[in-house]
Amino acid sequence: MLTIALAGKGGTGKTTVAALLVRHFACKRLGTVLAIDADPSSNLNLVLGLPLTTTVGDIREAMLAGVQNGSVGTGITRHDFLKAEIRLAVEEGDTVDLLAMGRPEGQGCYCPVNHMLRQIIDGLGQRYDFVVIDNEAGMEHLSRRTTRDVDFLLIVTDPTVRGVKAAEGIVKLASDLQINVGRAMLVVNRVDGELPPALRQTLDGLNAELAGVIPADPRVGEFDAVGRPLVELGADSPAAQAIEALAEKLLRVPTII
Repeated sequence: MLTIALAGKGGTGKTTVAALLVRHFACKRLGTVLAIDADPSSNLNLVLGLPLTTTVGDIREAMLAGVQNGSVGTGITRHDFLKAEIRLAVEEGDTVDLLAMGRPEGQGCYCPVNHMLRQIIDGLGQRYDFVVIDNEAGMEHLSRRTTRDVDFLLIVTDPTVRGVKAAEGIVKLASDLQINVGRAMLVVNRVDGELPPALRQTLDGLNAELAGVIPADPRVGEFDAVGRPLVELGADSPAAQAIEALAEKLLRVPTII
């Protein structure tokens, strides 16, 4: 199993990169693929062309409400209840399955529930050859240690010095938290032409490997504008071609977990 998580500040195109990685693994028939939408806004399903009926957040809240009113806990353990509901929440597509995490936690103690959910979702991921996780913007998921045990943490940045510096902060945070990440690598997205010298110099000075550069692709914007799934991008798409090269590179690079 190969697990890839996407991180980075908002607006850098993490969801686009995640969707095109899923597209590559699915179209090339390299194995079974699970996409996990860990962004509370839950829009990965749109770029994958899949429906979204329920989320892990919905299940968690329903279970806690059931515990309070006594409807959960009779004849079934909480762990078994969550496990059954998570399986039902997986949207099954022709070439990829999707699980959306949904809304964040409300008030109260969620630690025991989250521990069970983490175990269940980890077990679910073991059934797939590839797991691609599209995280929320910023570094909250890292500070809460909800992104753990991944082969590659891809930090997506826009082609600006400020964006790259923000990406470097995420690399450092992942290291400081001792998250079990095989490799943390940068992806510069929406590059129009060649990288400017100042940006190239900044990238060369970072303590992080550059995994790939994704060119600006007007067709991505066109698809987004009309709500067409990005997995339908043709093989001549510059962004799709760059992601294919990135995916092939990740398959060749050994991880250190």
